[in-house]
Amino acid sequence: MRFLRGMTIENKHKTLAVAVIGAGIMAWSLLGARVLGDTPFLLCVVLLGGGITVMGGLIAMWVMREKKQQDEFRRQVHTMCLCQARPGSNDDLPALPPDHPWSNLAEQIRKTILDCKRRAQDLEHVRTAQEASSFQTMVQAEQIKNIFKGLADPILVINDYDELVLANESAEKIFHFEAENTQTRALRQIVKCQKLIDLLTSVRQRKTKGAHSEEIEIACDEEQTLWFRATASKLSACEEESSDESTPTKGTVLVLRNIAEQKAIQKRNAEFVSSVSHEMKTPLAGIKAYVELLSEGEVEDEKTKGEFLDVISSQAERLQRLVENVLNLARIEAGVVSVNKQQCSLNEILEESLQVVQWAAEAKKIAIESQLNSMYLYVLVDRDMLLQAAINLLSNAIKYTHKGGRVILRSRLVGDQVRFEVQDNGVGLTPEDCQRVFEKFYRVKKDKDMAPGTGLGLSLAKHIVEDVHGGQLTVDSAPGEGSTFAVTLPGAAH
Repeated sequence: MRFLRGMTIENKHKTLAVAVIGAGIMAWSLLGARVLGDTPFLLCVVLLGGGITVMGGLIAMWVMREKKQQDEFRRQVHTMCLCQARPGSNDDLPALPPDHPWSNLAEQIRKTILDCKRRAQDLEHVRTAQEASSFQTMVQAEQIKNIFKGLADPILVINDYDELVLANESAEKIFHFEAENTQTRALRQIVKCQKLIDLLTSVRQRKTKGAHSEEIEIACDEEQTLWFRATASKLSACEEESSDESTPTKGTVLVLRNIAEQKAIQKRNAEFVSSVSHEMKTPLAGIKAYVELLSEGEVEDEKTKGEFLDVISSQAERLQRLVENVLNLARIEAGVVSVNKQQCSLNEILEESLQVVQWAAEAKKIAIESQLNSMYLYVLVDRDMLLQAAINLLSNAIKYTHKGGRVILRSRLVGDQVRFEVQDNGVGLTPEDCQRVFEKFYRVKKDKDMAPGTGLGLSLAKHIVEDVHGGQLTVDSAPGEGSTFAVTLPGAAH
């Protein structure tokens, strides 16, 4: 009985069946032995053979029954595995009848298969999600890489050993190297700017993680130097920012912002302020001197007093024109200028501009020729603003024409447009000067001492012609041969 306790029900049935069969065989053998003494030998053999045959048949039936149950169980398990492996199969797997001796084992296997299926499905979902996340991460990394390469600002990244680990294409162009061939190389071997190296080194050695910026001039090649605002900051090893000074770092990043244009603007503004101050200082000094002479009563001759007053008036007008040029240019650029366009005769405006600059031409003994078209050329313009542009062009021609030279003012009709030109035989301009002569504050270096000015006259004239009236202002010049400034404006029917 103890032996039977540890067995399953199926095994117990099998063991009892074998024991019964064995006991039957033994009983039949004893019975045959007993009958053998009184019964003939042949009868005993027949009886014994018959008993063995019956017992063998019973054993065969039992073996076939067991084999059938095993085959049924095997088919059931195979069917469950096939259902489990089929895509889209559900959890309703076939089961053995409840009275089958192996139904409990089959049910356990069924549950195990279903559990494995659910786990496999969960793992498949996790794998699919991880593949999607990995693909998205790769796409984002490639996008970030392309964005990093295309940034206009040069960027350098060094590790804690002052070795270059990352750089974009802008940095490669500035410092003339290829990042793929310079990884893990010392920064000093790549960057030849000592101030930049000192900035990176000082930021890397600091305990705090704040950014530090400096304006540094870097020689891009033998002929060109550019100004950059260099900003260096540490890279934290942790994703989350922390104020803890002990948080480990992963090197230092340097970003260079090109401020060459800002520096040029600052320089031009400084030159503009200096020029305007000088231009204002000269007429103010003359006005002050003549006013003091008049106020002290040192001039008793009425004719001399009249001459002094004329000088004061002319200097005041000069000062007024300077202020008006600055204000008009600022208003036009800001888009707040008041424009009053009317149909006007272009020749009348040009004749008035000639009268304004006549005294300056006579002072330098420059002949001004008027070749205005005999036709009445009508234009739709702001009369005062166009007059200012014409005066600026004529004044510029007189300034840069040597004493005894000549200035020609002509007008003509070109199709449905009107055109006037200011031609001189002065010092002329180089091709580079022709491209920049209309820039604000620009003055030709070789001719800067020839005449005072702020470099605003031509810039203001171009704004008036093109931005306000939709025309075009061009220049055609050659050094030593003079210049021709041409203004083209839309015509107006009268």
